[in-house]
Amino acid sequence: MAATKVALKFALLSLLQRRNFLIRTSTPRFDGLRAGFWKRGEGEIFRRSSEMPDWKKRRTKGERKILRVLPFVLCAFVMATLAACTVGPNYVRPSAEITPGYKELDGWKIAQPQDNTLRGPWWEIFNEPDLNALESQVAISNQTVAAAEGAYREARALVQEARAQYFPTVTLGIGVTNSSSSATVARNSTKRTTSTQYTLPVDVSWEIDVWGRIRRQVESNSAGAQASAADLETALLSARTELAQDYFQLRALDAQKRLLDESVVDFQKSLDLTSNQYAAGIVSRADVLEAQTQLKSTQAQAIDVGVQRAQFEHAIAVLVGQPPAEITVSVMPLSAQPPPIPVGLPSQLLERRPDIAAAERRVAAANALIGVAESAYFPTVSLGSTGGFTSTSFSKWISLPSRFWAVGPTVTQTVFDGGLRAAQTDQARAAYDSSVAVYRQSVLTGFQEVEDNVAALKILESEAQVQDEAVKAAQQTVTVFTNQYKAGIVNYLNVIVAQTAALNNERTAITIMGNRFTAAVLLIKALGGGWDVSQLPVSP
Repeated sequence: MAATKVALKFALLSLLQRRNFLIRTSTPRFDGLRAGFWKRGEGEIFRRSSEMPDWKKRRTKGERKILRVLPFVLCAFVMATLAACTVGPNYVRPSAEITPGYKELDGWKIAQPQDNTLRGPWWEIFNEPDLNALESQVAISNQTVAAAEGAYREARALVQEARAQYFPTVTLGIGVTNSSSSATVARNSTKRTTSTQYTLPVDVSWEIDVWGRIRRQVESNSAGAQASAADLETALLSARTELAQDYFQLRALDAQKRLLDESVVDFQKSLDLTSNQYAAGIVSRADVLEAQTQLKSTQAQAIDVGVQRAQFEHAIAVLVGQPPAEITVSVMPLSAQPPPIPVGLPSQLLERRPDIAAAERRVAAANALIGVAESAYFPTVSLGSTGGFTSTSFSKWISLPSRFWAVGPTVTQTVFDGGLRAAQTDQARAAYDSSVAVYRQSVLTGFQEVEDNVAALKILESEAQVQDEAVKAAQQTVTVFTNQYKAGIVNYLNVIVAQTAALNNERTAITIMGNRFTAAVLLIKALGGGWDVSQLPVSP
């Protein structure tokens, strides 16, 4: 600030010289301004131009031009020095509570992949060619992703709009005005005069960012654009994980359909056996009716699966941006096990989830807006100039004698606003506090989603093992009761009960398998899908 004060003194000195106050170039020292006089160190005092000495009158044209330009140069230097000031708090990333490890990983022996983080197209780890083909269309045709991409481009345009305030605004106009004076206004004139005026003005206006209002606005808009870019990644990740969930649920339904179709074949054989025994008089008609009931019920269940499958297929079509009539997913029952998912450390989660990154960038944007609000307490400094050509003669319009110009600074300060600036500053600080809370909540939600799906995978894995044992026991029960029925030891009701239990256990096993794939996809989503904060644009 000391350099600024010195520069202001020299600017004032030059301006006073321009008003015909005098100081020689060889003045020994400057004592100050007193009662409109400049005082030399040797005691020589001069007033205005009426007392101008010969050496002042003998100044060359170049010296006079320098003296005219010098005040503006010094003013520009002072403004550039003041422009280094930026009001408002500098951004510091808010803290968030992070645990050293995930609770649900304790005691779970999971097969560890070679890499401890997801990289590249995460859906390829499932080794499903059809899924790979569908996922490749999401970024191109999904309309939710397209809307998020449009919002990101809008945010980038806002950054450019804010940066435009760094530069002056130049306007150019051209006008031709015909005018006629009144013959009754002037006392000694009874004639009307008509004239034509040609003008070609150029106006320049420039707000000097002395207090950093424009810089803070650019900072806020840039952080907002980065948040929008993270929102785009969040929308893309959500669409892709939803597609994967629907795909694996559809494959699980294909497995259900295959199981039901195989059961229908087995139940048809049982009905034929029972009918033959009834024809031979070995069993009653009730056994035949029970076999028919079981067969038709299973056929109805197989048909009902088609409804859910069609709905998942239609949802997949919408996710890839196509009409449902344009997409047909081939039948392929789900049979494999979900691959191991690298979980990583909780400290990595803040850098890997785009929704957390978006929330953090919105905190930065809100912090910068505090500076924008506080800048209203300081005066606005601007430079304005106008110039061009004007003449009443068209032939002399664009000529050197027809030129005109005016230039000068303007400083404006609000002295009373009824508490408006204070309210705007309080609003900006409250918005910042709100964005910090949203950021911390998004961090907690991220940890929750990881823990939820790690727990789901761990529990479903144990459940699947137990359920497989239940399926094997149910199948053995069916074999035992069927042999006893053929030997006439038990009635057909025991066979039906055993077959129904076996079918239900097998369907449950398929449901668990589908849930495991869904949990694996949701865990990938909770971990950010291989995204990293380094992918955010540095300067939108």
